[in-house]
Amino acid sequence: MSSEARPTSAGVLASYAPCAGLDSSLRAFPRTGSVAERLAARPFLMAPMAGVSDAAYRLMARAGGAGLAYTEMVSVAGIHYGGDKTWKLVVPDGSEPDVAVQLFGSEPEQFREAAAAVAERLGGLLALLDVNMACPVPKVTRKGEGSALLDDPERAASIVRACVAEARVPVTVKIRSGRTADRPVAPEFARAMADAGASAVAVHGRSASQLYRGKADWSMVARVARAVDVPVIGSGDVLDARSAVAMLAETGCAAAFVARGSYGDPWLFSDAVATREGRAPAEHGPAERLAAFECHVRLLSATGAHLARARSLAGWYLKGSPHAARLRDRAMSCVTQEDFLALVETARSEGARDDGR
Repeated sequence: MSSEARPTSAGVLASYAPCAGLDSSLRAFPRTGSVAERLAARPFLMAPMAGVSDAAYRLMARAGGAGLAYTEMVSVAGIHYGGDKTWKLVVPDGSEPDVAVQLFGSEPEQFREAAAAVAERLGGLLALLDVNMACPVPKVTRKGEGSALLDDPERAASIVRACVAEARVPVTVKIRSGRTADRPVAPEFARAMADAGASAVAVHGRSASQLYRGKADWSMVARVARAVDVPVIGSGDVLDARSAVAMLAETGCAAAFVARGSYGDPWLFSDAVATREGRAPAEHGPAERLAAFECHVRLLSATGAHLARARSLAGWYLKGSPHAARLRDRAMSCVTQEDFLALVETARSEGARDDGR
């Protein structure tokens, strides 16, 4: 499909989001008031996820009610060396009302440069700038980046100060409980980041050594919330609307990050709002899930993403359907948008036959 013939993401949302129970009118994150007040108004946020949170994914989350959506983590070294590939992770799609950009690295001066460059290039579309001090992946930590910064609070504080000096928006940080479970450092580390100028701290309730195994320790999120005067964003095991609401209630944090819980569930955010307000969340049956999958595939195409990403989406959106295993297998050989849309139609026709039995 040529770029001239490619539908816009706004057109895709207008045509396909309502059938999926999603909102085609995307609300911006509040720009006035303190960060605490803004988070209180829109407390359920789509977390940054490497290899997942591209523009299409962010648009689906915002259509599903996410208060804000984050980019994948972006290398400050990549920005320093002028990589176009890096900037593709930063610049939002034209239909996004705003975006939060998460940076990672280890050199304060590169963070200073990146903060200035991102603020200049995105202008009013930049809602906030986040510094990743949580990533546990060895290829990141062996360079002193991500969660390795938990062992170097002075360097981490220098990074925050460098970003605050250049950014025109709030600067936040994301951390873990510590490098290892037996040595939690989050409360004192969070205080140091707040003292350096961080406007909020996100806390994943696992240690870096846990990766994503085991259960997140929400009591650590609560400890950080009590330890600092800035808002805290809770992260870890927020897998559905009920746990999103519970994260706020049980920890005293101001907002909740939704990561893996949003896989195939863009409605989680609005469902969490409904749950918190004492309303019953809407039901999302097979027809709506297929409509959401179709909308997401079309958004991938509209935003210029590689359609191979839709193979993972198929597994997420088709989960629980009677023919899920076979349809997921078929998705692995899909290449074009037309291939994936044909898969959707097959799923619809098989679902209709099943309903007619």
